[in-house]
Amino acid sequence: MSSMRARPLPTPAPDNDADAAEAPKTSLVVLSASGEILHAVGLGRQPAIQAVVRDREWVAGIRASRLVALTVNGHKLVLMWTDLTEGAMLTISEAPGDTVLEFVSSVDFAYDIFDHLLSNPFDAMTVVDADAIVRFISPIHENFFHQRHGEGYGRPVEKIIENTRLHKVVQSGKAEVGHIQRMNGTNRVVSRTPIYRGRKIVGAIGRIMFKGPEELEKLNQEINSLESEVKFYKREAEAMRRNEYGLDSIIGNSRSIRNLKSDIVRIAPLDVPVLVVGESGSGKELVAQALHRLSSRRGNSMVMINAAALPATLVESELFGYSAGAFTGAQQKGHAGKFEQAHGSALFLDEIGDMPLNVQAKLLRVLQDGMVEKLGGTKSLKVDFRLISATNRDLERMIEQGDFRLDLYYRISPVILQVPPLRERLEDIPALADEILKNFSERHNRPHYALDAGAIVYLQSQSWPGNVRQLKHEIERAAIFSNGGVIGTDMLQHSRQGHIPAPGVLRAVAPTASVPDMLLKDHMQKVEDVVIESAMARHKGNKKKVSEELGISRSYLYKKLGEISA
Repeated sequence: MSSMRARPLPTPAPDNDADAAEAPKTSLVVLSASGEILHAVGLGRQPAIQAVVRDREWVAGIRASRLVALTVNGHKLVLMWTDLTEGAMLTISEAPGDTVLEFVSSVDFAYDIFDHLLSNPFDAMTVVDADAIVRFISPIHENFFHQRHGEGYGRPVEKIIENTRLHKVVQSGKAEVGHIQRMNGTNRVVSRTPIYRGRKIVGAIGRIMFKGPEELEKLNQEINSLESEVKFYKREAEAMRRNEYGLDSIIGNSRSIRNLKSDIVRIAPLDVPVLVVGESGSGKELVAQALHRLSSRRGNSMVMINAAALPATLVESELFGYSAGAFTGAQQKGHAGKFEQAHGSALFLDEIGDMPLNVQAKLLRVLQDGMVEKLGGTKSLKVDFRLISATNRDLERMIEQGDFRLDLYYRISPVILQVPPLRERLEDIPALADEILKNFSERHNRPHYALDAGAIVYLQSQSWPGNVRQLKHEIERAAIFSNGGVIGTDMLQHSRQGHIPAPGVLRAVAPTASVPDMLLKDHMQKVEDVVIESAMARHKGNKKKVSEELGISRSYLYKKLGEISA
């Protein structure tokens, strides 16, 4: 075929025919089965065209490729061959542009490519004109919409395709690539592109990716999963915006809680370090947040550090930061440490009782001097922050055993706030349960839940070694398997067993209940939380024993506990 194209075309004789000088929209040559020209219109009457049509080698080539490009008397043409029952037809049209001409003239199977693009079962295409009227829909797309072939032609695109924006693209002239379009109850990734002729929009094409059934289902599940996560985090962000972690976030009206709130109000305005002491899960972080929200430094976000979770190899770089090029792998611009980030605000050191002795010495130096020096740096930076520490350990006993520095203890504890364990304020459980269920419903877009009187009495009869954190997750586990409405004692008892009830058990508890619309990973998350909560209760908050029993690192355990308490 390439050798055929290289042959020079016969030099056409001058043609003064008006039809040839200005070709009509339709140009063609109709041939008999023997190759005799029966009829010619427009450019088909040109001597050069008729000469190549009579060339048997040329005809054999175009019959194989079905599409070729030619230049005749300055006209850049695209010719398409179609075999008929008793002969053939050659359709001739002006090439829409040099790119199309180059493509057709360079690729022997250009026709096959066009045919593939228009009929590909995995890539549906819709074409509309400048008025957003459908001019073409690929067969796979027609099948998807349960349309007969050609049924949608000549109709407005918005009447044919659900949630289309092709008519908008025709109006705006702006392409839309990689958008999600929902059709027939499923999501598809689409692109919509305006088509220009010169500066004028002549139409638009929409393309939809139809993968194979398994891949398509997987992609659809991933998209739906992401949509669910986005909705969840939107609700979570909204809840965080509403909750400024002030005194109202500390739920309860017991005497011990009223005294704690009163102490917070007195201490918060004073720019002195505070040590918050309490059992694991009792709400020490909420106290720290309330102290900060009521202080003069509340305009800046409090910086939080889980002291025990800091890897020994990264302690200095995390706390002090580092200069550019301080070590291999360091960021080019350097990194501000936690002390520097907390300048002008507050620094919350959680689990300070688990901080290694060598790190305690580094912290003490910063608290004494008010200066930090970055790794690889040559000058010290002045830092000014309020220190709020928290621990569930007996620091005085640790000092006696040589596990905690006495001089650091004096630095962090001018004021000590004791957070009461839940077993000492059982009268707060109704208010806590109501707040937990309210937040659960909002975060997961579930119906409103409530506990009946028997359930409240049951909860108040428990010892709660995991405190409010344990209460929260046992109530949430019961809510997961409830269909809204009132949660009774039976459902809570199943929750306290530390496992997800079997389907038969669930039916016995709530015959009409159904498992909420949760992803598998959410169920697995809940199971993991249950195991960790159970181990924390058995070992009375001893994180070292819990991590050893479960075979997980302490840093991962702290990460999980942070998620559980969030």
